[in-house]
Amino acid sequence: MPDQHKTPSLTDALIPIVILVALLASSVILFGDNSSYGPNQIALLISTGITAIIGIKNGFKWEDIEQAMINGIALSLGAILILLAVGALIGSWLLSGTVPTLIYYGLELLNPSIFYTATCIICAIVAMSIGSSWTTAATVGVALMGVSGGMGLSEAITAGAVVSGAYFGDKISPLSETTNLAPAVAGTQLFDHIRYMLWTTVPSFILTLIIFTILGFSESGQASTDKINEIQRLLGEQFNIGWQMVVPLIVLLTLAVRKMPAFPAVAIGALLGALWAVIFQPEVIDKLATQDHKGWLASVTVAWTALFDGVSMDTGNSELNDLLSGGGMSSMLNTIWLIMCALTFGAVLEKVGLLKRAVSVFLKGAKSAGDMISRTILTCIGTNLITADQYMSIVMPGRMYKNEFAKRGLHQLNLSRSLEDGGTLTSPLIPWNTCGAYMHSVLHVDPFQYFFYAVFNLISPVLAIIYAYVGIKILRIEPTEEHKQQTQTV
Repeated sequence: MPDQHKTPSLTDALIPIVILVALLASSVILFGDNSSYGPNQIALLISTGITAIIGIKNGFKWEDIEQAMINGIALSLGAILILLAVGALIGSWLLSGTVPTLIYYGLELLNPSIFYTATCIICAIVAMSIGSSWTTAATVGVALMGVSGGMGLSEAITAGAVVSGAYFGDKISPLSETTNLAPAVAGTQLFDHIRYMLWTTVPSFILTLIIFTILGFSESGQASTDKINEIQRLLGEQFNIGWQMVVPLIVLLTLAVRKMPAFPAVAIGALLGALWAVIFQPEVIDKLATQDHKGWLASVTVAWTALFDGVSMDTGNSELNDLLSGGGMSSMLNTIWLIMCALTFGAVLEKVGLLKRAVSVFLKGAKSAGDMISRTILTCIGTNLITADQYMSIVMPGRMYKNEFAKRGLHQLNLSRSLEDGGTLTSPLIPWNTCGAYMHSVLHVDPFQYFFYAVFNLISPVLAIIYAYVGIKILRIEPTEEHKQQTQTV
C-alpha cells in the first residue's frame, strides 16, 4: 500500500546518483573509450542494487521493485527490435555497395577552395548513411585531417567541421543508436522524432555551413588530395559503384515518408540490401565466401551473414577497412545491454520515489515550455559532464522528465528532441566524456581546441532553447489532471 511507504528524503534521492557518478567516472578513468562496453553496465547495476536497498528501507517490497525492473526493460523492447534491424541493415548496405556509393559520391564534393564546408558536408553524408559519428570521424575524418595538414589549413577548424558534420548526420540518421535511444526513452516514434528534430537541426546546420564558408575565405592552402583519390580508387576497385546502389536508401526514405513504422521499414531496407548485394556485388561476395560455398550458396551465405554478423572487408587500406567493415545484429548487442541496464536503473529510481524527489527540486519554479526544455537541455549537458557518457545523458534526463512533460501539456516529442539537442550533441565537446576522448584519439586534436569550431554542436542546443521561449514549433497536449489540480492550488 502507498501509505506504508516512507517519503524519501533528498539524501535518499542523491545517494544512488552520487554513487553512479563516482562509478561512471572511475569507469572512464580505468577503461577509457571502452567504458561503455561493460564497465558502465556494471556501474548501473550496482547503482540499481543500492537504489533497491533504499526502496526496501522505505517500505517497498522486493517483488514490486523487481516488477518495476521488468516494466522498465519492457519499455525498450520496441527500440531493441529497431536496433537489431538497424544492425542488419548496416551490414547488408555495406555488402550491397549502398554505403560505399554514398561515400564515393560524397567525396566528389571536396574542393580545396571550400574545404571546411566540404568536410562538414562529406562527414554529414557518410554519418547519415552509416548512422555512426565515431566511425565517420575515425575513417573519412582521419583522411580529411590528413588532407587539411597537407594544405596547411587549421587542424582545429577541420576537426570542428568533422565533428559538426558527423554529429549532424548521426543525429538525423535512423541507423544511429542515439537517434533510436532518445525516442525510446521519451516514448515517441523514431521517424516522428527525426522529422521533429529537423526544425532545430536543419537551421543549425545551415548556419554552420555559412560559418565554415566564411572561415574558408581566409584560407589559401594548396595541396594534393591524394588520400581522397586513393579512397575513391579503392572503392571503385572493390565495389560496383553506380546510382542503382542507392535504391535501398530511396526505398527506406520512401517508407519513412509514408509513415511506415520504423521496425518493418528498416527490416525491409535490410533485406533489400541483401538482395542488392547478391545481384550487383558478386565479386565482393566471392571474396568473402568460404571455400565450402560456391555459386548461389555462397551468395546466400554471405548475405545472410551480413545481416546477423556484418561484413569484414580487406581493401589494402586500414582506414577504409574500418569504414567498410561492421554492421550485423550482433554489433548492436552491447548497446542493447547498456539500454537495458540504464532503463532498469531508471525504473527502480522512479518506482521507489527517488526520481520524483530529485526532479521536484530541480523543477522548482519551472512554469513555461521554455523553462522545461531549457532545464532538460541543461540537465543533459550536466549529465554529460558528470557521468562522461552520452547514453546516460539521454537516458537519465529522459526518465526524470518524461512524466513532467505530460503533466504540463508538452508533447513527448519536445522531450526526445531536447535529449538529442542537449545530450548527443554536447558529448564530443567534453574532453573526459567518452565521445570527447574518442574524437581526441582519432583526430589528434583536443576538444578544448576544436570546441568553438564544432559549430553545429554549439548552435543546436542554443537554438532549441530560443525556440522554446519564443514558442516556435512546440507541440502541446492536454495537461494531466494532476498538473491542473496543482496549478489551481497555487
